[in-house]
Amino acid sequence: MKELVSSNFYNDVKNIIINARNKVYHYANSTMIYAYWDIGERIIIEEQGGKERADYGKKILHELSLKLTEDFGSGYDERNLRRMRQFYHIFPIRDALRPELTWTHYRSLLMVENETLANTI
Repeated sequence: MKELVSSNFYNDVKNIIINARNKVYHYANSTMIYAYWDIGERIIIEEQGGKERADYGKKILHELSLKLTEDFGSGYDERNLRRMRQFYHIFPIRDALRPELTWTHYRSLLMVENETLANTI
């Protein structure tokens, strides 16, 4: 019996699905990069409370992480929230962010920035 679905037809449809999934992945990634930047900005605004510099020791990140982790899971622990705050601080111009970079790329850049800063002290 002859197959109704040729391999060319199947491969065309398969490639359409793969391309669509890749686009969704990249769109979701770039959207989350901007969300992490926005979260970092909002954390700094909250910590500073209208002042030039933040009052540390208020445990804002701890309480925020507990609430976010309850609602969204482990991606919002204190460590990640500190990274988001640092992300905003090191990359202050939102429009200069590169959406083709993943959060893993940006985290690596944050570590390089920390090492560079540590080596200058």
